[in-house]
Amino acid sequence: MAHPLDLDLLRSFVTVVECRSLSAAAPRIGRSQSAVSMQIQRLEESVGRPLLVRHPRSVVPTPAGADFLVQARRLLHVSDEVWASVTQPEERGCVRLGVPDDYAGFLLPPILSHVAAHHPLVTVELVCEPSVRLVPAIGAGRIDLAIVTRLPEQPYPVLRREPLVWVASRAHEAWTRDPLPVALFEPGCAARSGVLHALGEAGRPYRCACFSAGLPGLVAAVQAGLAVAALARCSVPPSIDIIGEAEAMPPLDHLEFSLLRSHAADGAAVECMDDFLRANLALIAL
Repeated sequence: MAHPLDLDLLRSFVTVVECRSLSAAAPRIGRSQSAVSMQIQRLEESVGRPLLVRHPRSVVPTPAGADFLVQARRLLHVSDEVWASVTQPEERGCVRLGVPDDYAGFLLPPILSHVAAHHPLVTVELVCEPSVRLVPAIGAGRIDLAIVTRLPEQPYPVLRREPLVWVASRAHEAWTRDPLPVALFEPGCAARSGVLHALGEAGRPYRCACFSAGLPGLVAAVQAGLAVAALARCSVPPSIDIIGEAEAMPPLDHLEFSLLRSHAADGAAVECMDDFLRANLALIAL
């Protein structure tokens, strides 16, 4: 007779995969790292095969684990939906959430995972745009909540600080050129302002080699060796390298994240998302 799967073990497995490490998953699960490790071991023993490959600083699913992940998410979604339909029928509705596209891949998986687990009857409408477009969208009531990068002159409360780092392709060494070729975000972006301030303070001659409103354009320019750029550390893909003092690059300030809410936004769904983000935005980890 088949043994029933423990939903707590499934939830821990999914969280570990999403966080890409046991240490990052432990606070979200509410257990110690060693306890989470024991949960994964119990699950692997239950299914009779390894589900994760453990690297020194991360974990990734095995081929069997990747297949199992799809089914685990499906089971958890059904379980949460059934539970919510009985215990939380009032938490319905749609939340229009804005997130800068350069942070979407980092921030959205744990946020959406929380919604699916705890508020499965809530629909999330995502708007992935630069902060300079999300701020007026909040003011006009076109979206309910927005995670934005705060400019120094903006009075929004800071919920998270993220290092701004230089990135480049080591195969091309664009940082050795004079003037320095730089790929920049659009005007009004906090990362762009941080780059120009740092280069000005250092007296480093530069030229704008590429301009992009979104992350993919900047990453492509850096990969091709066209320029260096500055990104939030959480946004740096593995295809490019972080550089810094050793390459004679000037120091950069941190980026500051804020959560904005439209005056027109109300309802249980918005309240739940607002409460979760204000409590957990600083805790979301790689």
